[in-house]
Parts: sequence; structure tokens; C-alpha cells
Amino acid sequence: MPEAPLWGGYRVATALLERGAPAFLRWRLRHGKEDAARLPERLGHAALSRPTGPLVWLHGASVGEALALLPLIERLRTAELAVLLTTGTLSSAAVMAVRLPAGALHQFVPLDGPAAARRFLDHWRPDLVLFAESELWPNLLGAARQRGIPVALVNARMSTRSFGRWRRVPALARSLLGSLTTVLAQSEADAERYRGLGAAAVLTVGNLKYDAAPPPADPDALRILRAAVGERSVWVAASTQPGEDLACLAVHAALKAHRPDLLLVLVPRHVGRATAIEAEAARLGLAAAVRSRMEPVTATTDVHVADTMGELGLFYRLGAPVFMGKSLGPEGGGGQNPIEPANLGNAVLHGPAIGNFRDVYAGLDAAGGARPVADAAALSTALEALLNDPQ
Repeated sequence: MPEAPLWGGYRVATALLERGAPAFLRWRLRHGKEDAARLPERLGHAALSRPTGPLVWLHGASVGEALALLPLIERLRTAELAVLLTTGTLSSAAVMAVRLPAGALHQFVPLDGPAAARRFLDHWRPDLVLFAESELWPNLLGAARQRGIPVALVNARMSTRSFGRWRRVPALARSLLGSLTTVLAQSEADAERYRGLGAAAVLTVGNLKYDAAPPPADPDALRILRAAVGERSVWVAASTQPGEDLACLAVHAALKAHRPDLLLVLVPRHVGRATAIEAEAARLGLAAAVRSRMEPVTATTDVHVADTMGELGLFYRLGAPVFMGKSLGPEGGGGQNPIEPANLGNAVLHGPAIGNFRDVYAGLDAAGGARPVADAAALSTALEALLNDPQ
């Protein structure tokens, strides 16, 4: 397919910007967004050797996308194919260090500059590329196309907002999507949007997240936590954004006025917010125990600030109502995956901003496994009802 002029302009612009990539990465490192020991990976320099034989490269942006790819990675490893997974965040790297199947490799995805893309592909020489959901990096995609490597978009989704944006640059959309061998969409609505932008060979195959196993939990940690909680009532606020975590603290303070034994397990999306959350809890008269500091949950703990990575499976196994974050509040928007807590039997509450998981929540809501709440006041009311009904 002919290259759109905008694609050529993007390549020229990113080639110029690539000169400043080391400085940009050092800035991200200072802000806690990069791993100092693995910065070269972000420039396309591999830290690992390429395995022998056919290799499949999969890419997911962050934790959610990577977790959704795990069942597929397990199938590929069962077929004795070498697997490389790339992600772009520290949190995803930490989770994948624990969750990746034996033999699968992880690297940070290179910045989308022409030189970094060439270095990355020259080293890894994948036989198949699988990008997850909506990850379309022009230089990486173009370099793969030039090498004749088939590229598929798996678990593909496209929001109404993204569809509207791509329609403003139809030639670029057709050129990018025309480089894909196939698009495997989560829903027919997603499939229609990709077809409308010029993608070929679009199939609706469902959401990979439904195939994922429940998140794991360390048995000893679970035993200790259950013993600490005892017979207390508990609720979990998972993957909360700034604004949401403070709203959850306020809701908890209000509920404790007539339910003094209530415990909140608050799992912020950004673990660096623990100090701010602890300060707000103190302002509201709530005693907090911060997990990363190994502070124990005692009978006087009101809020357990779970600022650690990869432990949601532990907290979901308490069997408590779960509020899923990134769906309520000033910085909410898009939602978080409710399949994991639902798989473990938790009642799920969520705000209205769930565009990234709209179909999943629609099914859960209709089946009575989840319930929408419009704001913090509605969250408080819904929690009260659930806590009064153990079934």
C-alpha cells in the first residue's frame, strides 16, 4: 500500500527528535518512569540474545494489555515457539517478571524512532508480530512491513473518540492499517470502526481478557492478611486515580461513622501516591497502614494502602466488594478491567467513565455481577447495600 505523506513526515520528524531521545529518557528516569539499568532497550539495544528458531514478538502498552496476552503467550510456548513480549511501563515489567510463562522473554519497547526501530528488528528478527488492542507505532510498523514480517492487531479495540480522530486523517489511517495482515477485534463495533478506516481482513473474535486466569496470590501472604482482617467488613478500591482515591477515603470515613470495624484496602494505580493518600487519611481521622513499608494491618487500621505491584489477586481473594478505579472523578476515564475480580466472585462497582471496557461492563451489569455508580455519594450508598447483604 502506498505510504501516506503524513507517515513520511512523521518519520522525518521522529528521526530529528531521536537525537534528543537519550536526554528525554534521562528526564523520564528522574521522574521515576524508566529503569536505569534498562534504558538502552528504549533505544532499540537488546539486553538479551535472540533465541534460535521461529520467534513471535508481542507488544502490549502496559499491565492490562500484557495480562490479556498471557493466554496467547502460553499457547505459543506450548507450540515451542520463542516469544518476546515488549511493554512500555515499569509496572508492566514488574508484573511480567512474575507472570510470564517459562521461556518467554521481556524487553521494553523501543521509542518509535526510525533508528531504534531498525536496531530492534535487526536484532530480534521476529517471524510474526502481534500488537495488542490499539498500539500502532508507525516506525515499528513500517520497518516490519519493509522486512516482509506479517503484523496482526490482536484483541483490537477502537473507541468512538479514537475513530473520530482517525477519520480526520483518512490517508494515514488507510496506510497504517493497510500494513496489517489481519485485525482480530474484541467486538463487532470495534471491527466496523477498523473496516471504516480501511483495514482489511478484520474478524470479530472476542476479548482475550476473558481467557486470562485469575490473578495469583502468594498463599502465605493471603493467610497473613486473612488472619489480620479476621471478621471485619472489608471493601477494596482497585487501581484508583488521583481524585478517586481521595473520594474513596471520604466515602470510607462516612461509612465508618456507623460501621466502625470497616476496613478499606486502597490500591492506587500509581504507587507513588501512597504518601498523599496517607496524609489525606490522617486529615480525615483514619489510621493508615502502608504496605510497601510492611506496616501490619491491626484492629485499629482503617485503611490499608496497598502501594505494591502484582498483588491485586491477594486483595480480591478477601471476597469483598470491589470498586474499580479510573472510572470516577476528575482524572477518571476509560475504566479498568473488571474481569479479574469478577472471576474471583467479587461484587464490582464502577463509575460511568468505562469506555475502554464498555462491552465487558455491559455484560456484567446486565447479569448482576457489577453495578454502576454515578458519583461518590452513589458509591457510598451501593457499598452500604452490599455490606449489608453478604450474599
